[in-house]
Parts: sequence; C-alpha cells; structure tokens
Amino acid sequence: MAVFEFEAIGPGGQKKRSTIEAASQAEAIKQLRSRGMKPTKIRESKKAAAAAGGGEKKKKGGGLFAGGVSQADLVQFTQQLATLQDAGLPIVRSLKILADQMKPGTFQNQLMQVTEDVEGGSTLSEALEKYPKTFDTLFVAMVKAGEAGGVLDTILQRLSDFQEKSMKLRKKVQGAMVYPVAVICVAALILGFIMTQVIPQFQKMFADMNTALPGPTQALLGFAEAVQGYWWAAPVIIFAMWGALKALGNTSAGELMIDKSKLNAPIFGQIVRKSTISRFCRTLGTLISSGVPILEALEIVRAAVGNRVISDAIESVCGSIREGETIAEPLGTSGVFDPLLVNMIDIGEETGELDKMLNKISDNYDLDVDVLVDSLSSLLEPVLIVGMGGAVGFIVVALFMPLLSIIQKVG
Repeated sequence: MAVFEFEAIGPGGQKKRSTIEAASQAEAIKQLRSRGMKPTKIRESKKAAAAAGGGEKKKKGGGLFAGGVSQADLVQFTQQLATLQDAGLPIVRSLKILADQMKPGTFQNQLMQVTEDVEGGSTLSEALEKYPKTFDTLFVAMVKAGEAGGVLDTILQRLSDFQEKSMKLRKKVQGAMVYPVAVICVAALILGFIMTQVIPQFQKMFADMNTALPGPTQALLGFAEAVQGYWWAAPVIIFAMWGALKALGNTSAGELMIDKSKLNAPIFGQIVRKSTISRFCRTLGTLISSGVPILEALEIVRAAVGNRVISDAIESVCGSIREGETIAEPLGTSGVFDPLLVNMIDIGEETGELDKMLNKISDNYDLDVDVLVDSLSSLLEPVLIVGMGGAVGFIVVALFMPLLSIIQKVG
C-alpha cells in the first residue's frame, strides 16, 4: 500500500488536505469519490516513496518512466487524438496508433501503459491520472468532462487549441529574452577578457612610470585586480542568491512576496500580470465550456495559474460562490484584476455566455502581452548598447588618462 497526499472538495464545498492509503493513484481517487469528495490534486507522498525503495517506485505510474515530456509533444498528441476521435475510431485503436508512431522514450512508454489500462477497463481520464507530470489536473478534468458528456472529440479539440495558444504565448516571451541574454553574455566575456588579459599589461606599464594615477584609473585597476583574484566568487554569489530565492519561495510569506514583486516590476510586471490573467481566463473559459462545474473549475485554475497573489484572489472567489455570490464581485474587490475585465465577466454571467466572454478577454490580453513584449525588446536593445558602449568608453578613458598626463608634462 502507498500513501498519497491529496486536496479535495468535500460534500459541503469545503476544501480538505490530507493523506490516504491505496494500492494506486486510481484506487485512491475512487476511495475519495466514494466518500463524496472531488479530488483536485493527488500525488504519492515523497516520504512514503523514499521509504518504499527503488523497487517499489518502479511499480508506480510515474516512477517507472521518469523523465519529462515536452509541451510540443503533448500538443501534437492532443491534436492527433482529437482528429482520430472525430473520425470515429475507437479510443483504444487511436491510442495504439499514436503510441506506435511516437519516438521511443518516456512519452511512448506512458502512452503504451495508458492503452493497456484503457483495454483493461479503465476510462481514459483514470488512465491519464497516473501520470500527473505529463497530464496535469486541467487535462484530466477536461477529458473526464468529455467522457461524461459523450463529446470527447470536441473537448480534445478545445484542449488542443488551448495548449497551442498557451505555447505560442510562452515562446513569444522566451524569444524576446534571447537577444538581451545573448548580448549580456557576450559583453561579460569581452569585459572578462579585457580585465584579465589587457589591463595587466597596462598595470606593468603604470608601475614602471612611478607616477600618481588619476581616480578613474585607480578604480579600474582595483576592479581588474578583484576580477583576477576573485573571479570564482561570481558564480558562487549567483548560485547562492538563486538558492536563497528558492528557499524563500518555499515559504508561504516568501512565495507571496516574490509573486507580488513579479507583478509590480516595471514593464516585466505588466507582462507577467497580463499573461497570468490571460491564462486564468482561457483556462476557466475552456473548463466551463467543457461542462466542468464552476467550483471544480476554479479550484483547477487556482492550482494552475502560477502566481500566489492571483491564486489567493481566485480562492476568495470560490468562497463567495459557495455563499451564492457572483464571480465578478470578489474579483473586483481583490484589486488584482482590471475594472474592464471585471465588467466583462459580469456581463458574461448576466448573459449566460461566461465561457465565450472569458475567451475574448484572454484574446485581448494576449494581444496586450505581444505589444508589451515587443516594447520590452525595443527598449532593451538601446539600453544594452549604451551600457556596453559606456563600459568600454570608461575603460579606454581610464587607461589613457595617465598617458595623456605624461605627454602634457613632457610637452
């Protein structure tokens, strides 16, 4: 028997976190449902898995096939499965086709196991739940809704569209950061070469002159000596800061502080805020249109949104809905969401087309993110060029000031 940690919604709508013993993750989910609870997150306890040893881990769904699955592979799989289901092929036949054409590796092994589970009588959603690192709560919940409504092909197509738009947005942001990161790395290499190879030659020359050096030259030589003697401290400091941020992020107060700083950062904060709210709207709209109950959909979105500030705001929405209120009112009082967004959600609730309104809001926010990313790229280019030129200019001036002084004295 294994021990699983879970988060679930009880019969009265209250949220519960605890552990449960079961032979497998699917069995644990069945036990929770038999108690009238709706699980929103479940995973094997790390302490129990460590105590069980390596042989026991191999019997679990995630342990045998350790490794990651790329988002591109998952999007392609969802698109192809939706096409095969729309063509009327049985689900087992569709899974076998996709598993056979997949290149050998983690994903193929997982799909083969999913196919075996479905052949053995499990539903597709139950088989996918065994691999939470590949098929997240959102994926499983939508597949489950498609199975319940008999519209699995339609749900898979919606899920595929959602994944594709999310991937495009992420690649857009990542692509915008390639140029500045490349420039900073090249600049660091050039400055490192100057400090370790060029400056020492001038140091010898200045020592032979036996003359007083100007302030900028002394500062440059002191910095060069520090780089030559303590260059190893730079990666140590970087890793120490990274480790400190990770440790801080593992605490509740630290996670909240870091996520707040992300939202309040200039330009970059607007990108994070709008992309996170876009993910919230698109995920919630997709779940609602797929037939997932509103409370369960909000719990899934809260876990998938990726920012503690917005996650806390969504949690307050869940409490308000349990008391019979609307979604728009608690979103407006949270102070995180724009008034325009709140008004559009309010209109969507009144007209009964909340899912369509949420998808429209997400499209608008995606356009705003595209504009902000382009603006950030345009702003960073001149800043980096000026910064690099200023550093090189200071080095040149600091090195030649003593030479000019000597020339003037000789003259």
